[in-house]
Amino acid sequence: MKGLSKKGFDIQFFAEEDSGIAAQVKEIAEGIGAAFEEYRKTNDARIEELKKGGQAGELETKLAKIEADVQTLEKARSALEAKLNRPGLVGGGDDNPDRAAYRKAFEGFVRKGNDAGLAELQIKAVQVGVDGDGGYAVPEELSRTIYELEGPGSPMRQVCTVLQIGTEEFRQLVDLGGAASGWVGETAARPDTNTPQLGEVSPVFGEIYAQPKATQKSLDDIFFNVESWLAASVAKEFAMQENTAFTIGNGTNKPKGLLAYPAALTADGARAFGTLQYFRTGVAAGFPATSPSDLLIDVIHGIKPGYRAGAVWMLNGLTLAQVRKWKDSDGNYLWQPGLTLGVPSAILGYGYVEN
Repeated sequence: MKGLSKKGFDIQFFAEEDSGIAAQVKEIAEGIGAAFEEYRKTNDARIEELKKGGQAGELETKLAKIEADVQTLEKARSALEAKLNRPGLVGGGDDNPDRAAYRKAFEGFVRKGNDAGLAELQIKAVQVGVDGDGGYAVPEELSRTIYELEGPGSPMRQVCTVLQIGTEEFRQLVDLGGAASGWVGETAARPDTNTPQLGEVSPVFGEIYAQPKATQKSLDDIFFNVESWLAASVAKEFAMQENTAFTIGNGTNKPKGLLAYPAALTADGARAFGTLQYFRTGVAAGFPATSPSDLLIDVIHGIKPGYRAGAVWMLNGLTLAQVRKWKDSDGNYLWQPGLTLGVPSAILGYGYVEN
């Protein structure tokens, strides 16, 4: 490697590492394919046993184990694919000497509680004025890494649009339609037509924070990469809290979750703006006993064609386990494993996220 700069070495190292990760993803995908084949055979045998009036207890147990293995493999593949798109390693170099000095001082503060000069360094490094009793800002690089690590751990963040904004006074205009037109002769009068309407979406904001505490003795004994540890731990907690808020949050000091908005059975154009449409299963806490997958087809075609292109299913673990067992009229499973890098497993041709 003589003659290569450190930056050049890092680039080659990452390229070699990424190649290894891609090979691992391929190997996992092959494992998913093999597990799915075993799952199919076992489930077919289970169905036949139930038709004969048997209990199929052993087959149910085997099916559950295979299903758990498939979920484990899929999570491993998702983690590796996320690593391929990682922003970089925590604790890397910084071309700005002030930020580099602040990072070093911040680590000393975390390890030893030594805050000498941190306030002055913070003003220079992150351009934030802080008095002597104020807190110290998390270094920019560590903060950015926490943000990047949140993504793979938060199902809602994976499928939602993420915007960087500088103020809570954010408004998104939405075209509600309503424009009208008509046919006229070449010289006929052209009366006014209806004007399209606009709606406004205003997200509910909140602030999530972490303020962990540790004994001085434990800080003195820390021998590993403190930044990586903090980033991973805080990101995991943030992802869990954020995902919960964006799913069922009540909007008080936190986002308003998807399931907290009003819902109705009426289709587009017939229900109020801001109200979500839903489809009934017809069975309390379950799916219909006969042709349960018909409901999924109704959902797909109940959405305007323009919205289907980027659509994904979102299910909890128990619902996903149920859907995986369904077949179409030709005996094909609705769930199909993704066996290629970047191609996710799908239900009726659409990807899914387990939440």
